Amino acid sequence: MTTAWIVLMTIAGYFALLFLISWLTGRKADNAGFFNGNRGSKWWMATVAMIGASISGVTFISVPGAVQAGGYSYLQMVLGFFVGSVVVAWVLIPLFYRMNLVSIYGYLESRFGLVAYRTGAWFFFVSKMLGASVRFFVVCVVLQTLVFQPLNIPFALNVVLTVALIWLYSFRGGVKSLIWTDSLKTLCLVLSVVCCIGFIAWSLGIGLSDLPAAVAAHPTSRTFFFDDPNDGHYFWKQFAAGIFMVIATTGLDQDLMQRTLSCRNFRESQKNMVLSAFIQIFVIGLFLVLGTLLYMYSETRLPATEQVTGDALFGAVAWSDGFPLFIGIVFIIGLIAAAYSAAGSALTALTTSFTLDILRAGQKQDEHHLTRTRQRVHVAMSVTMMAVIIVFYELNDDSAINAVYSLASYTYGPILGMFAFGLACKRPVRDRWVPAVAVLSPLLCYVLQSNSERWFGGYQISFELLLINAALTVVGLCLLIRPRTLRKDSE
Repeated sequence: MTTAWIVLMTIAGYFALLFLISWLTGRKADNAGFFNGNRGSKWWMATVAMIGASISGVTFISVPGAVQAGGYSYLQMVLGFFVGSVVVAWVLIPLFYRMNLVSIYGYLESRFGLVAYRTGAWFFFVSKMLGASVRFFVVCVVLQTLVFQPLNIPFALNVVLTVALIWLYSFRGGVKSLIWTDSLKTLCLVLSVVCCIGFIAWSLGIGLSDLPAAVAAHPTSRTFFFDDPNDGHYFWKQFAAGIFMVIATTGLDQDLMQRTLSCRNFRESQKNMVLSAFIQIFVIGLFLVLGTLLYMYSETRLPATEQVTGDALFGAVAWSDGFPLFIGIVFIIGLIAAAYSAAGSALTALTTSFTLDILRAGQKQDEHHLTRTRQRVHVAMSVTMMAVIIVFYELNDDSAINAVYSLASYTYGPILGMFAFGLACKRPVRDRWVPAVAVLSPLLCYVLQSNSERWFGGYQISFELLLINAALTVVGLCLLIRPRTLRKDSE
């Protein structure tokens, strides 16, 4: 019971700070401030915010726990993230600024037509709602164990309370507030990981100069996998998947691009994108080192009955008897910083895309009515997220980080394919058939992934599924190209 109340007090203190920042930065925000921060964000502030925005509760919990099964193979994908970020900075960001887009899916309307535009917006809606719910689900499970279960509060009420708090601090300021709250999140995340690494190393008798050698000697620290192309951890699979994953889930994601497009011009936005991606390599490296140290501590200091693996590892060690209360509090601060800020930004992006892309309210309503519509959509997005998290709680049987990227491969693939085709080929297509291509591609990918080992001699389709999905979408769009003699308005 004591632990539960300590965690509750920590959460209350963090939210008090969030509400203060949100009120100070968002009290005068209009719809433009909510959607794109009035294009007034300083690039270095956006960079700090982007580092934290790319790290969710899944990263905080799952990356350290996953090193036992996959070593540091995740870093192979992170290296690909950097290359993908350079592509986003020099290809997509200038395009979005040149078109003066608030929602990036407006490009699809200008390139293909209204049906393709709404198809991209709906796929983003499904992608972001599922992905954000999975990420937030991980944190709700940890809080259920530490706080709500000892207080006999059911999981559903846990979800309702936490999402309601997120709605309260994000409903007014939108992106204008998120730039500042995400910067706070970045600071809390990095400090919490560094503090945990420092304490575990000290408790194991490992000095700062000896830490690299001690980590490198542990079997969980293997980083590069070049030996088996059939393996899901094979370097070139993960590196290539990382490139296109960040193009799809950052460059073509309204959530993360909404922060980037809040910079004053595309040059500042480019600096923000590349620098934040470079720093992310080192931040993820800290999480991986922490994972190795957590397993070293668990193996030597915890009784066999208390040793756990995977997503449960970090929380179990941080709140074990051998750890001081301070480290447990640091763990909670890092966890809630990762989770709540990510969920708040997802709600903001979902609200923006649904209001502008699907309802088209920005073209139909004046400022007053647009504000009312946006606020109602924000409430609806919050309620939908609550429902999805609860459903996922009942169905989940997979590692959370794998679930997130599997979902992204299926749902972001058609978006990546549409943008790739639009940029590479200028021919018009039969717009009304685009939804059929966007739905059929993930279905074919599911069939391929389910049978790949049997059909292709043991080959495992891993995160490269995103590339296959996008390629199938491009092929489908090629089949929809209008003949040159066909009038544009005929079908």
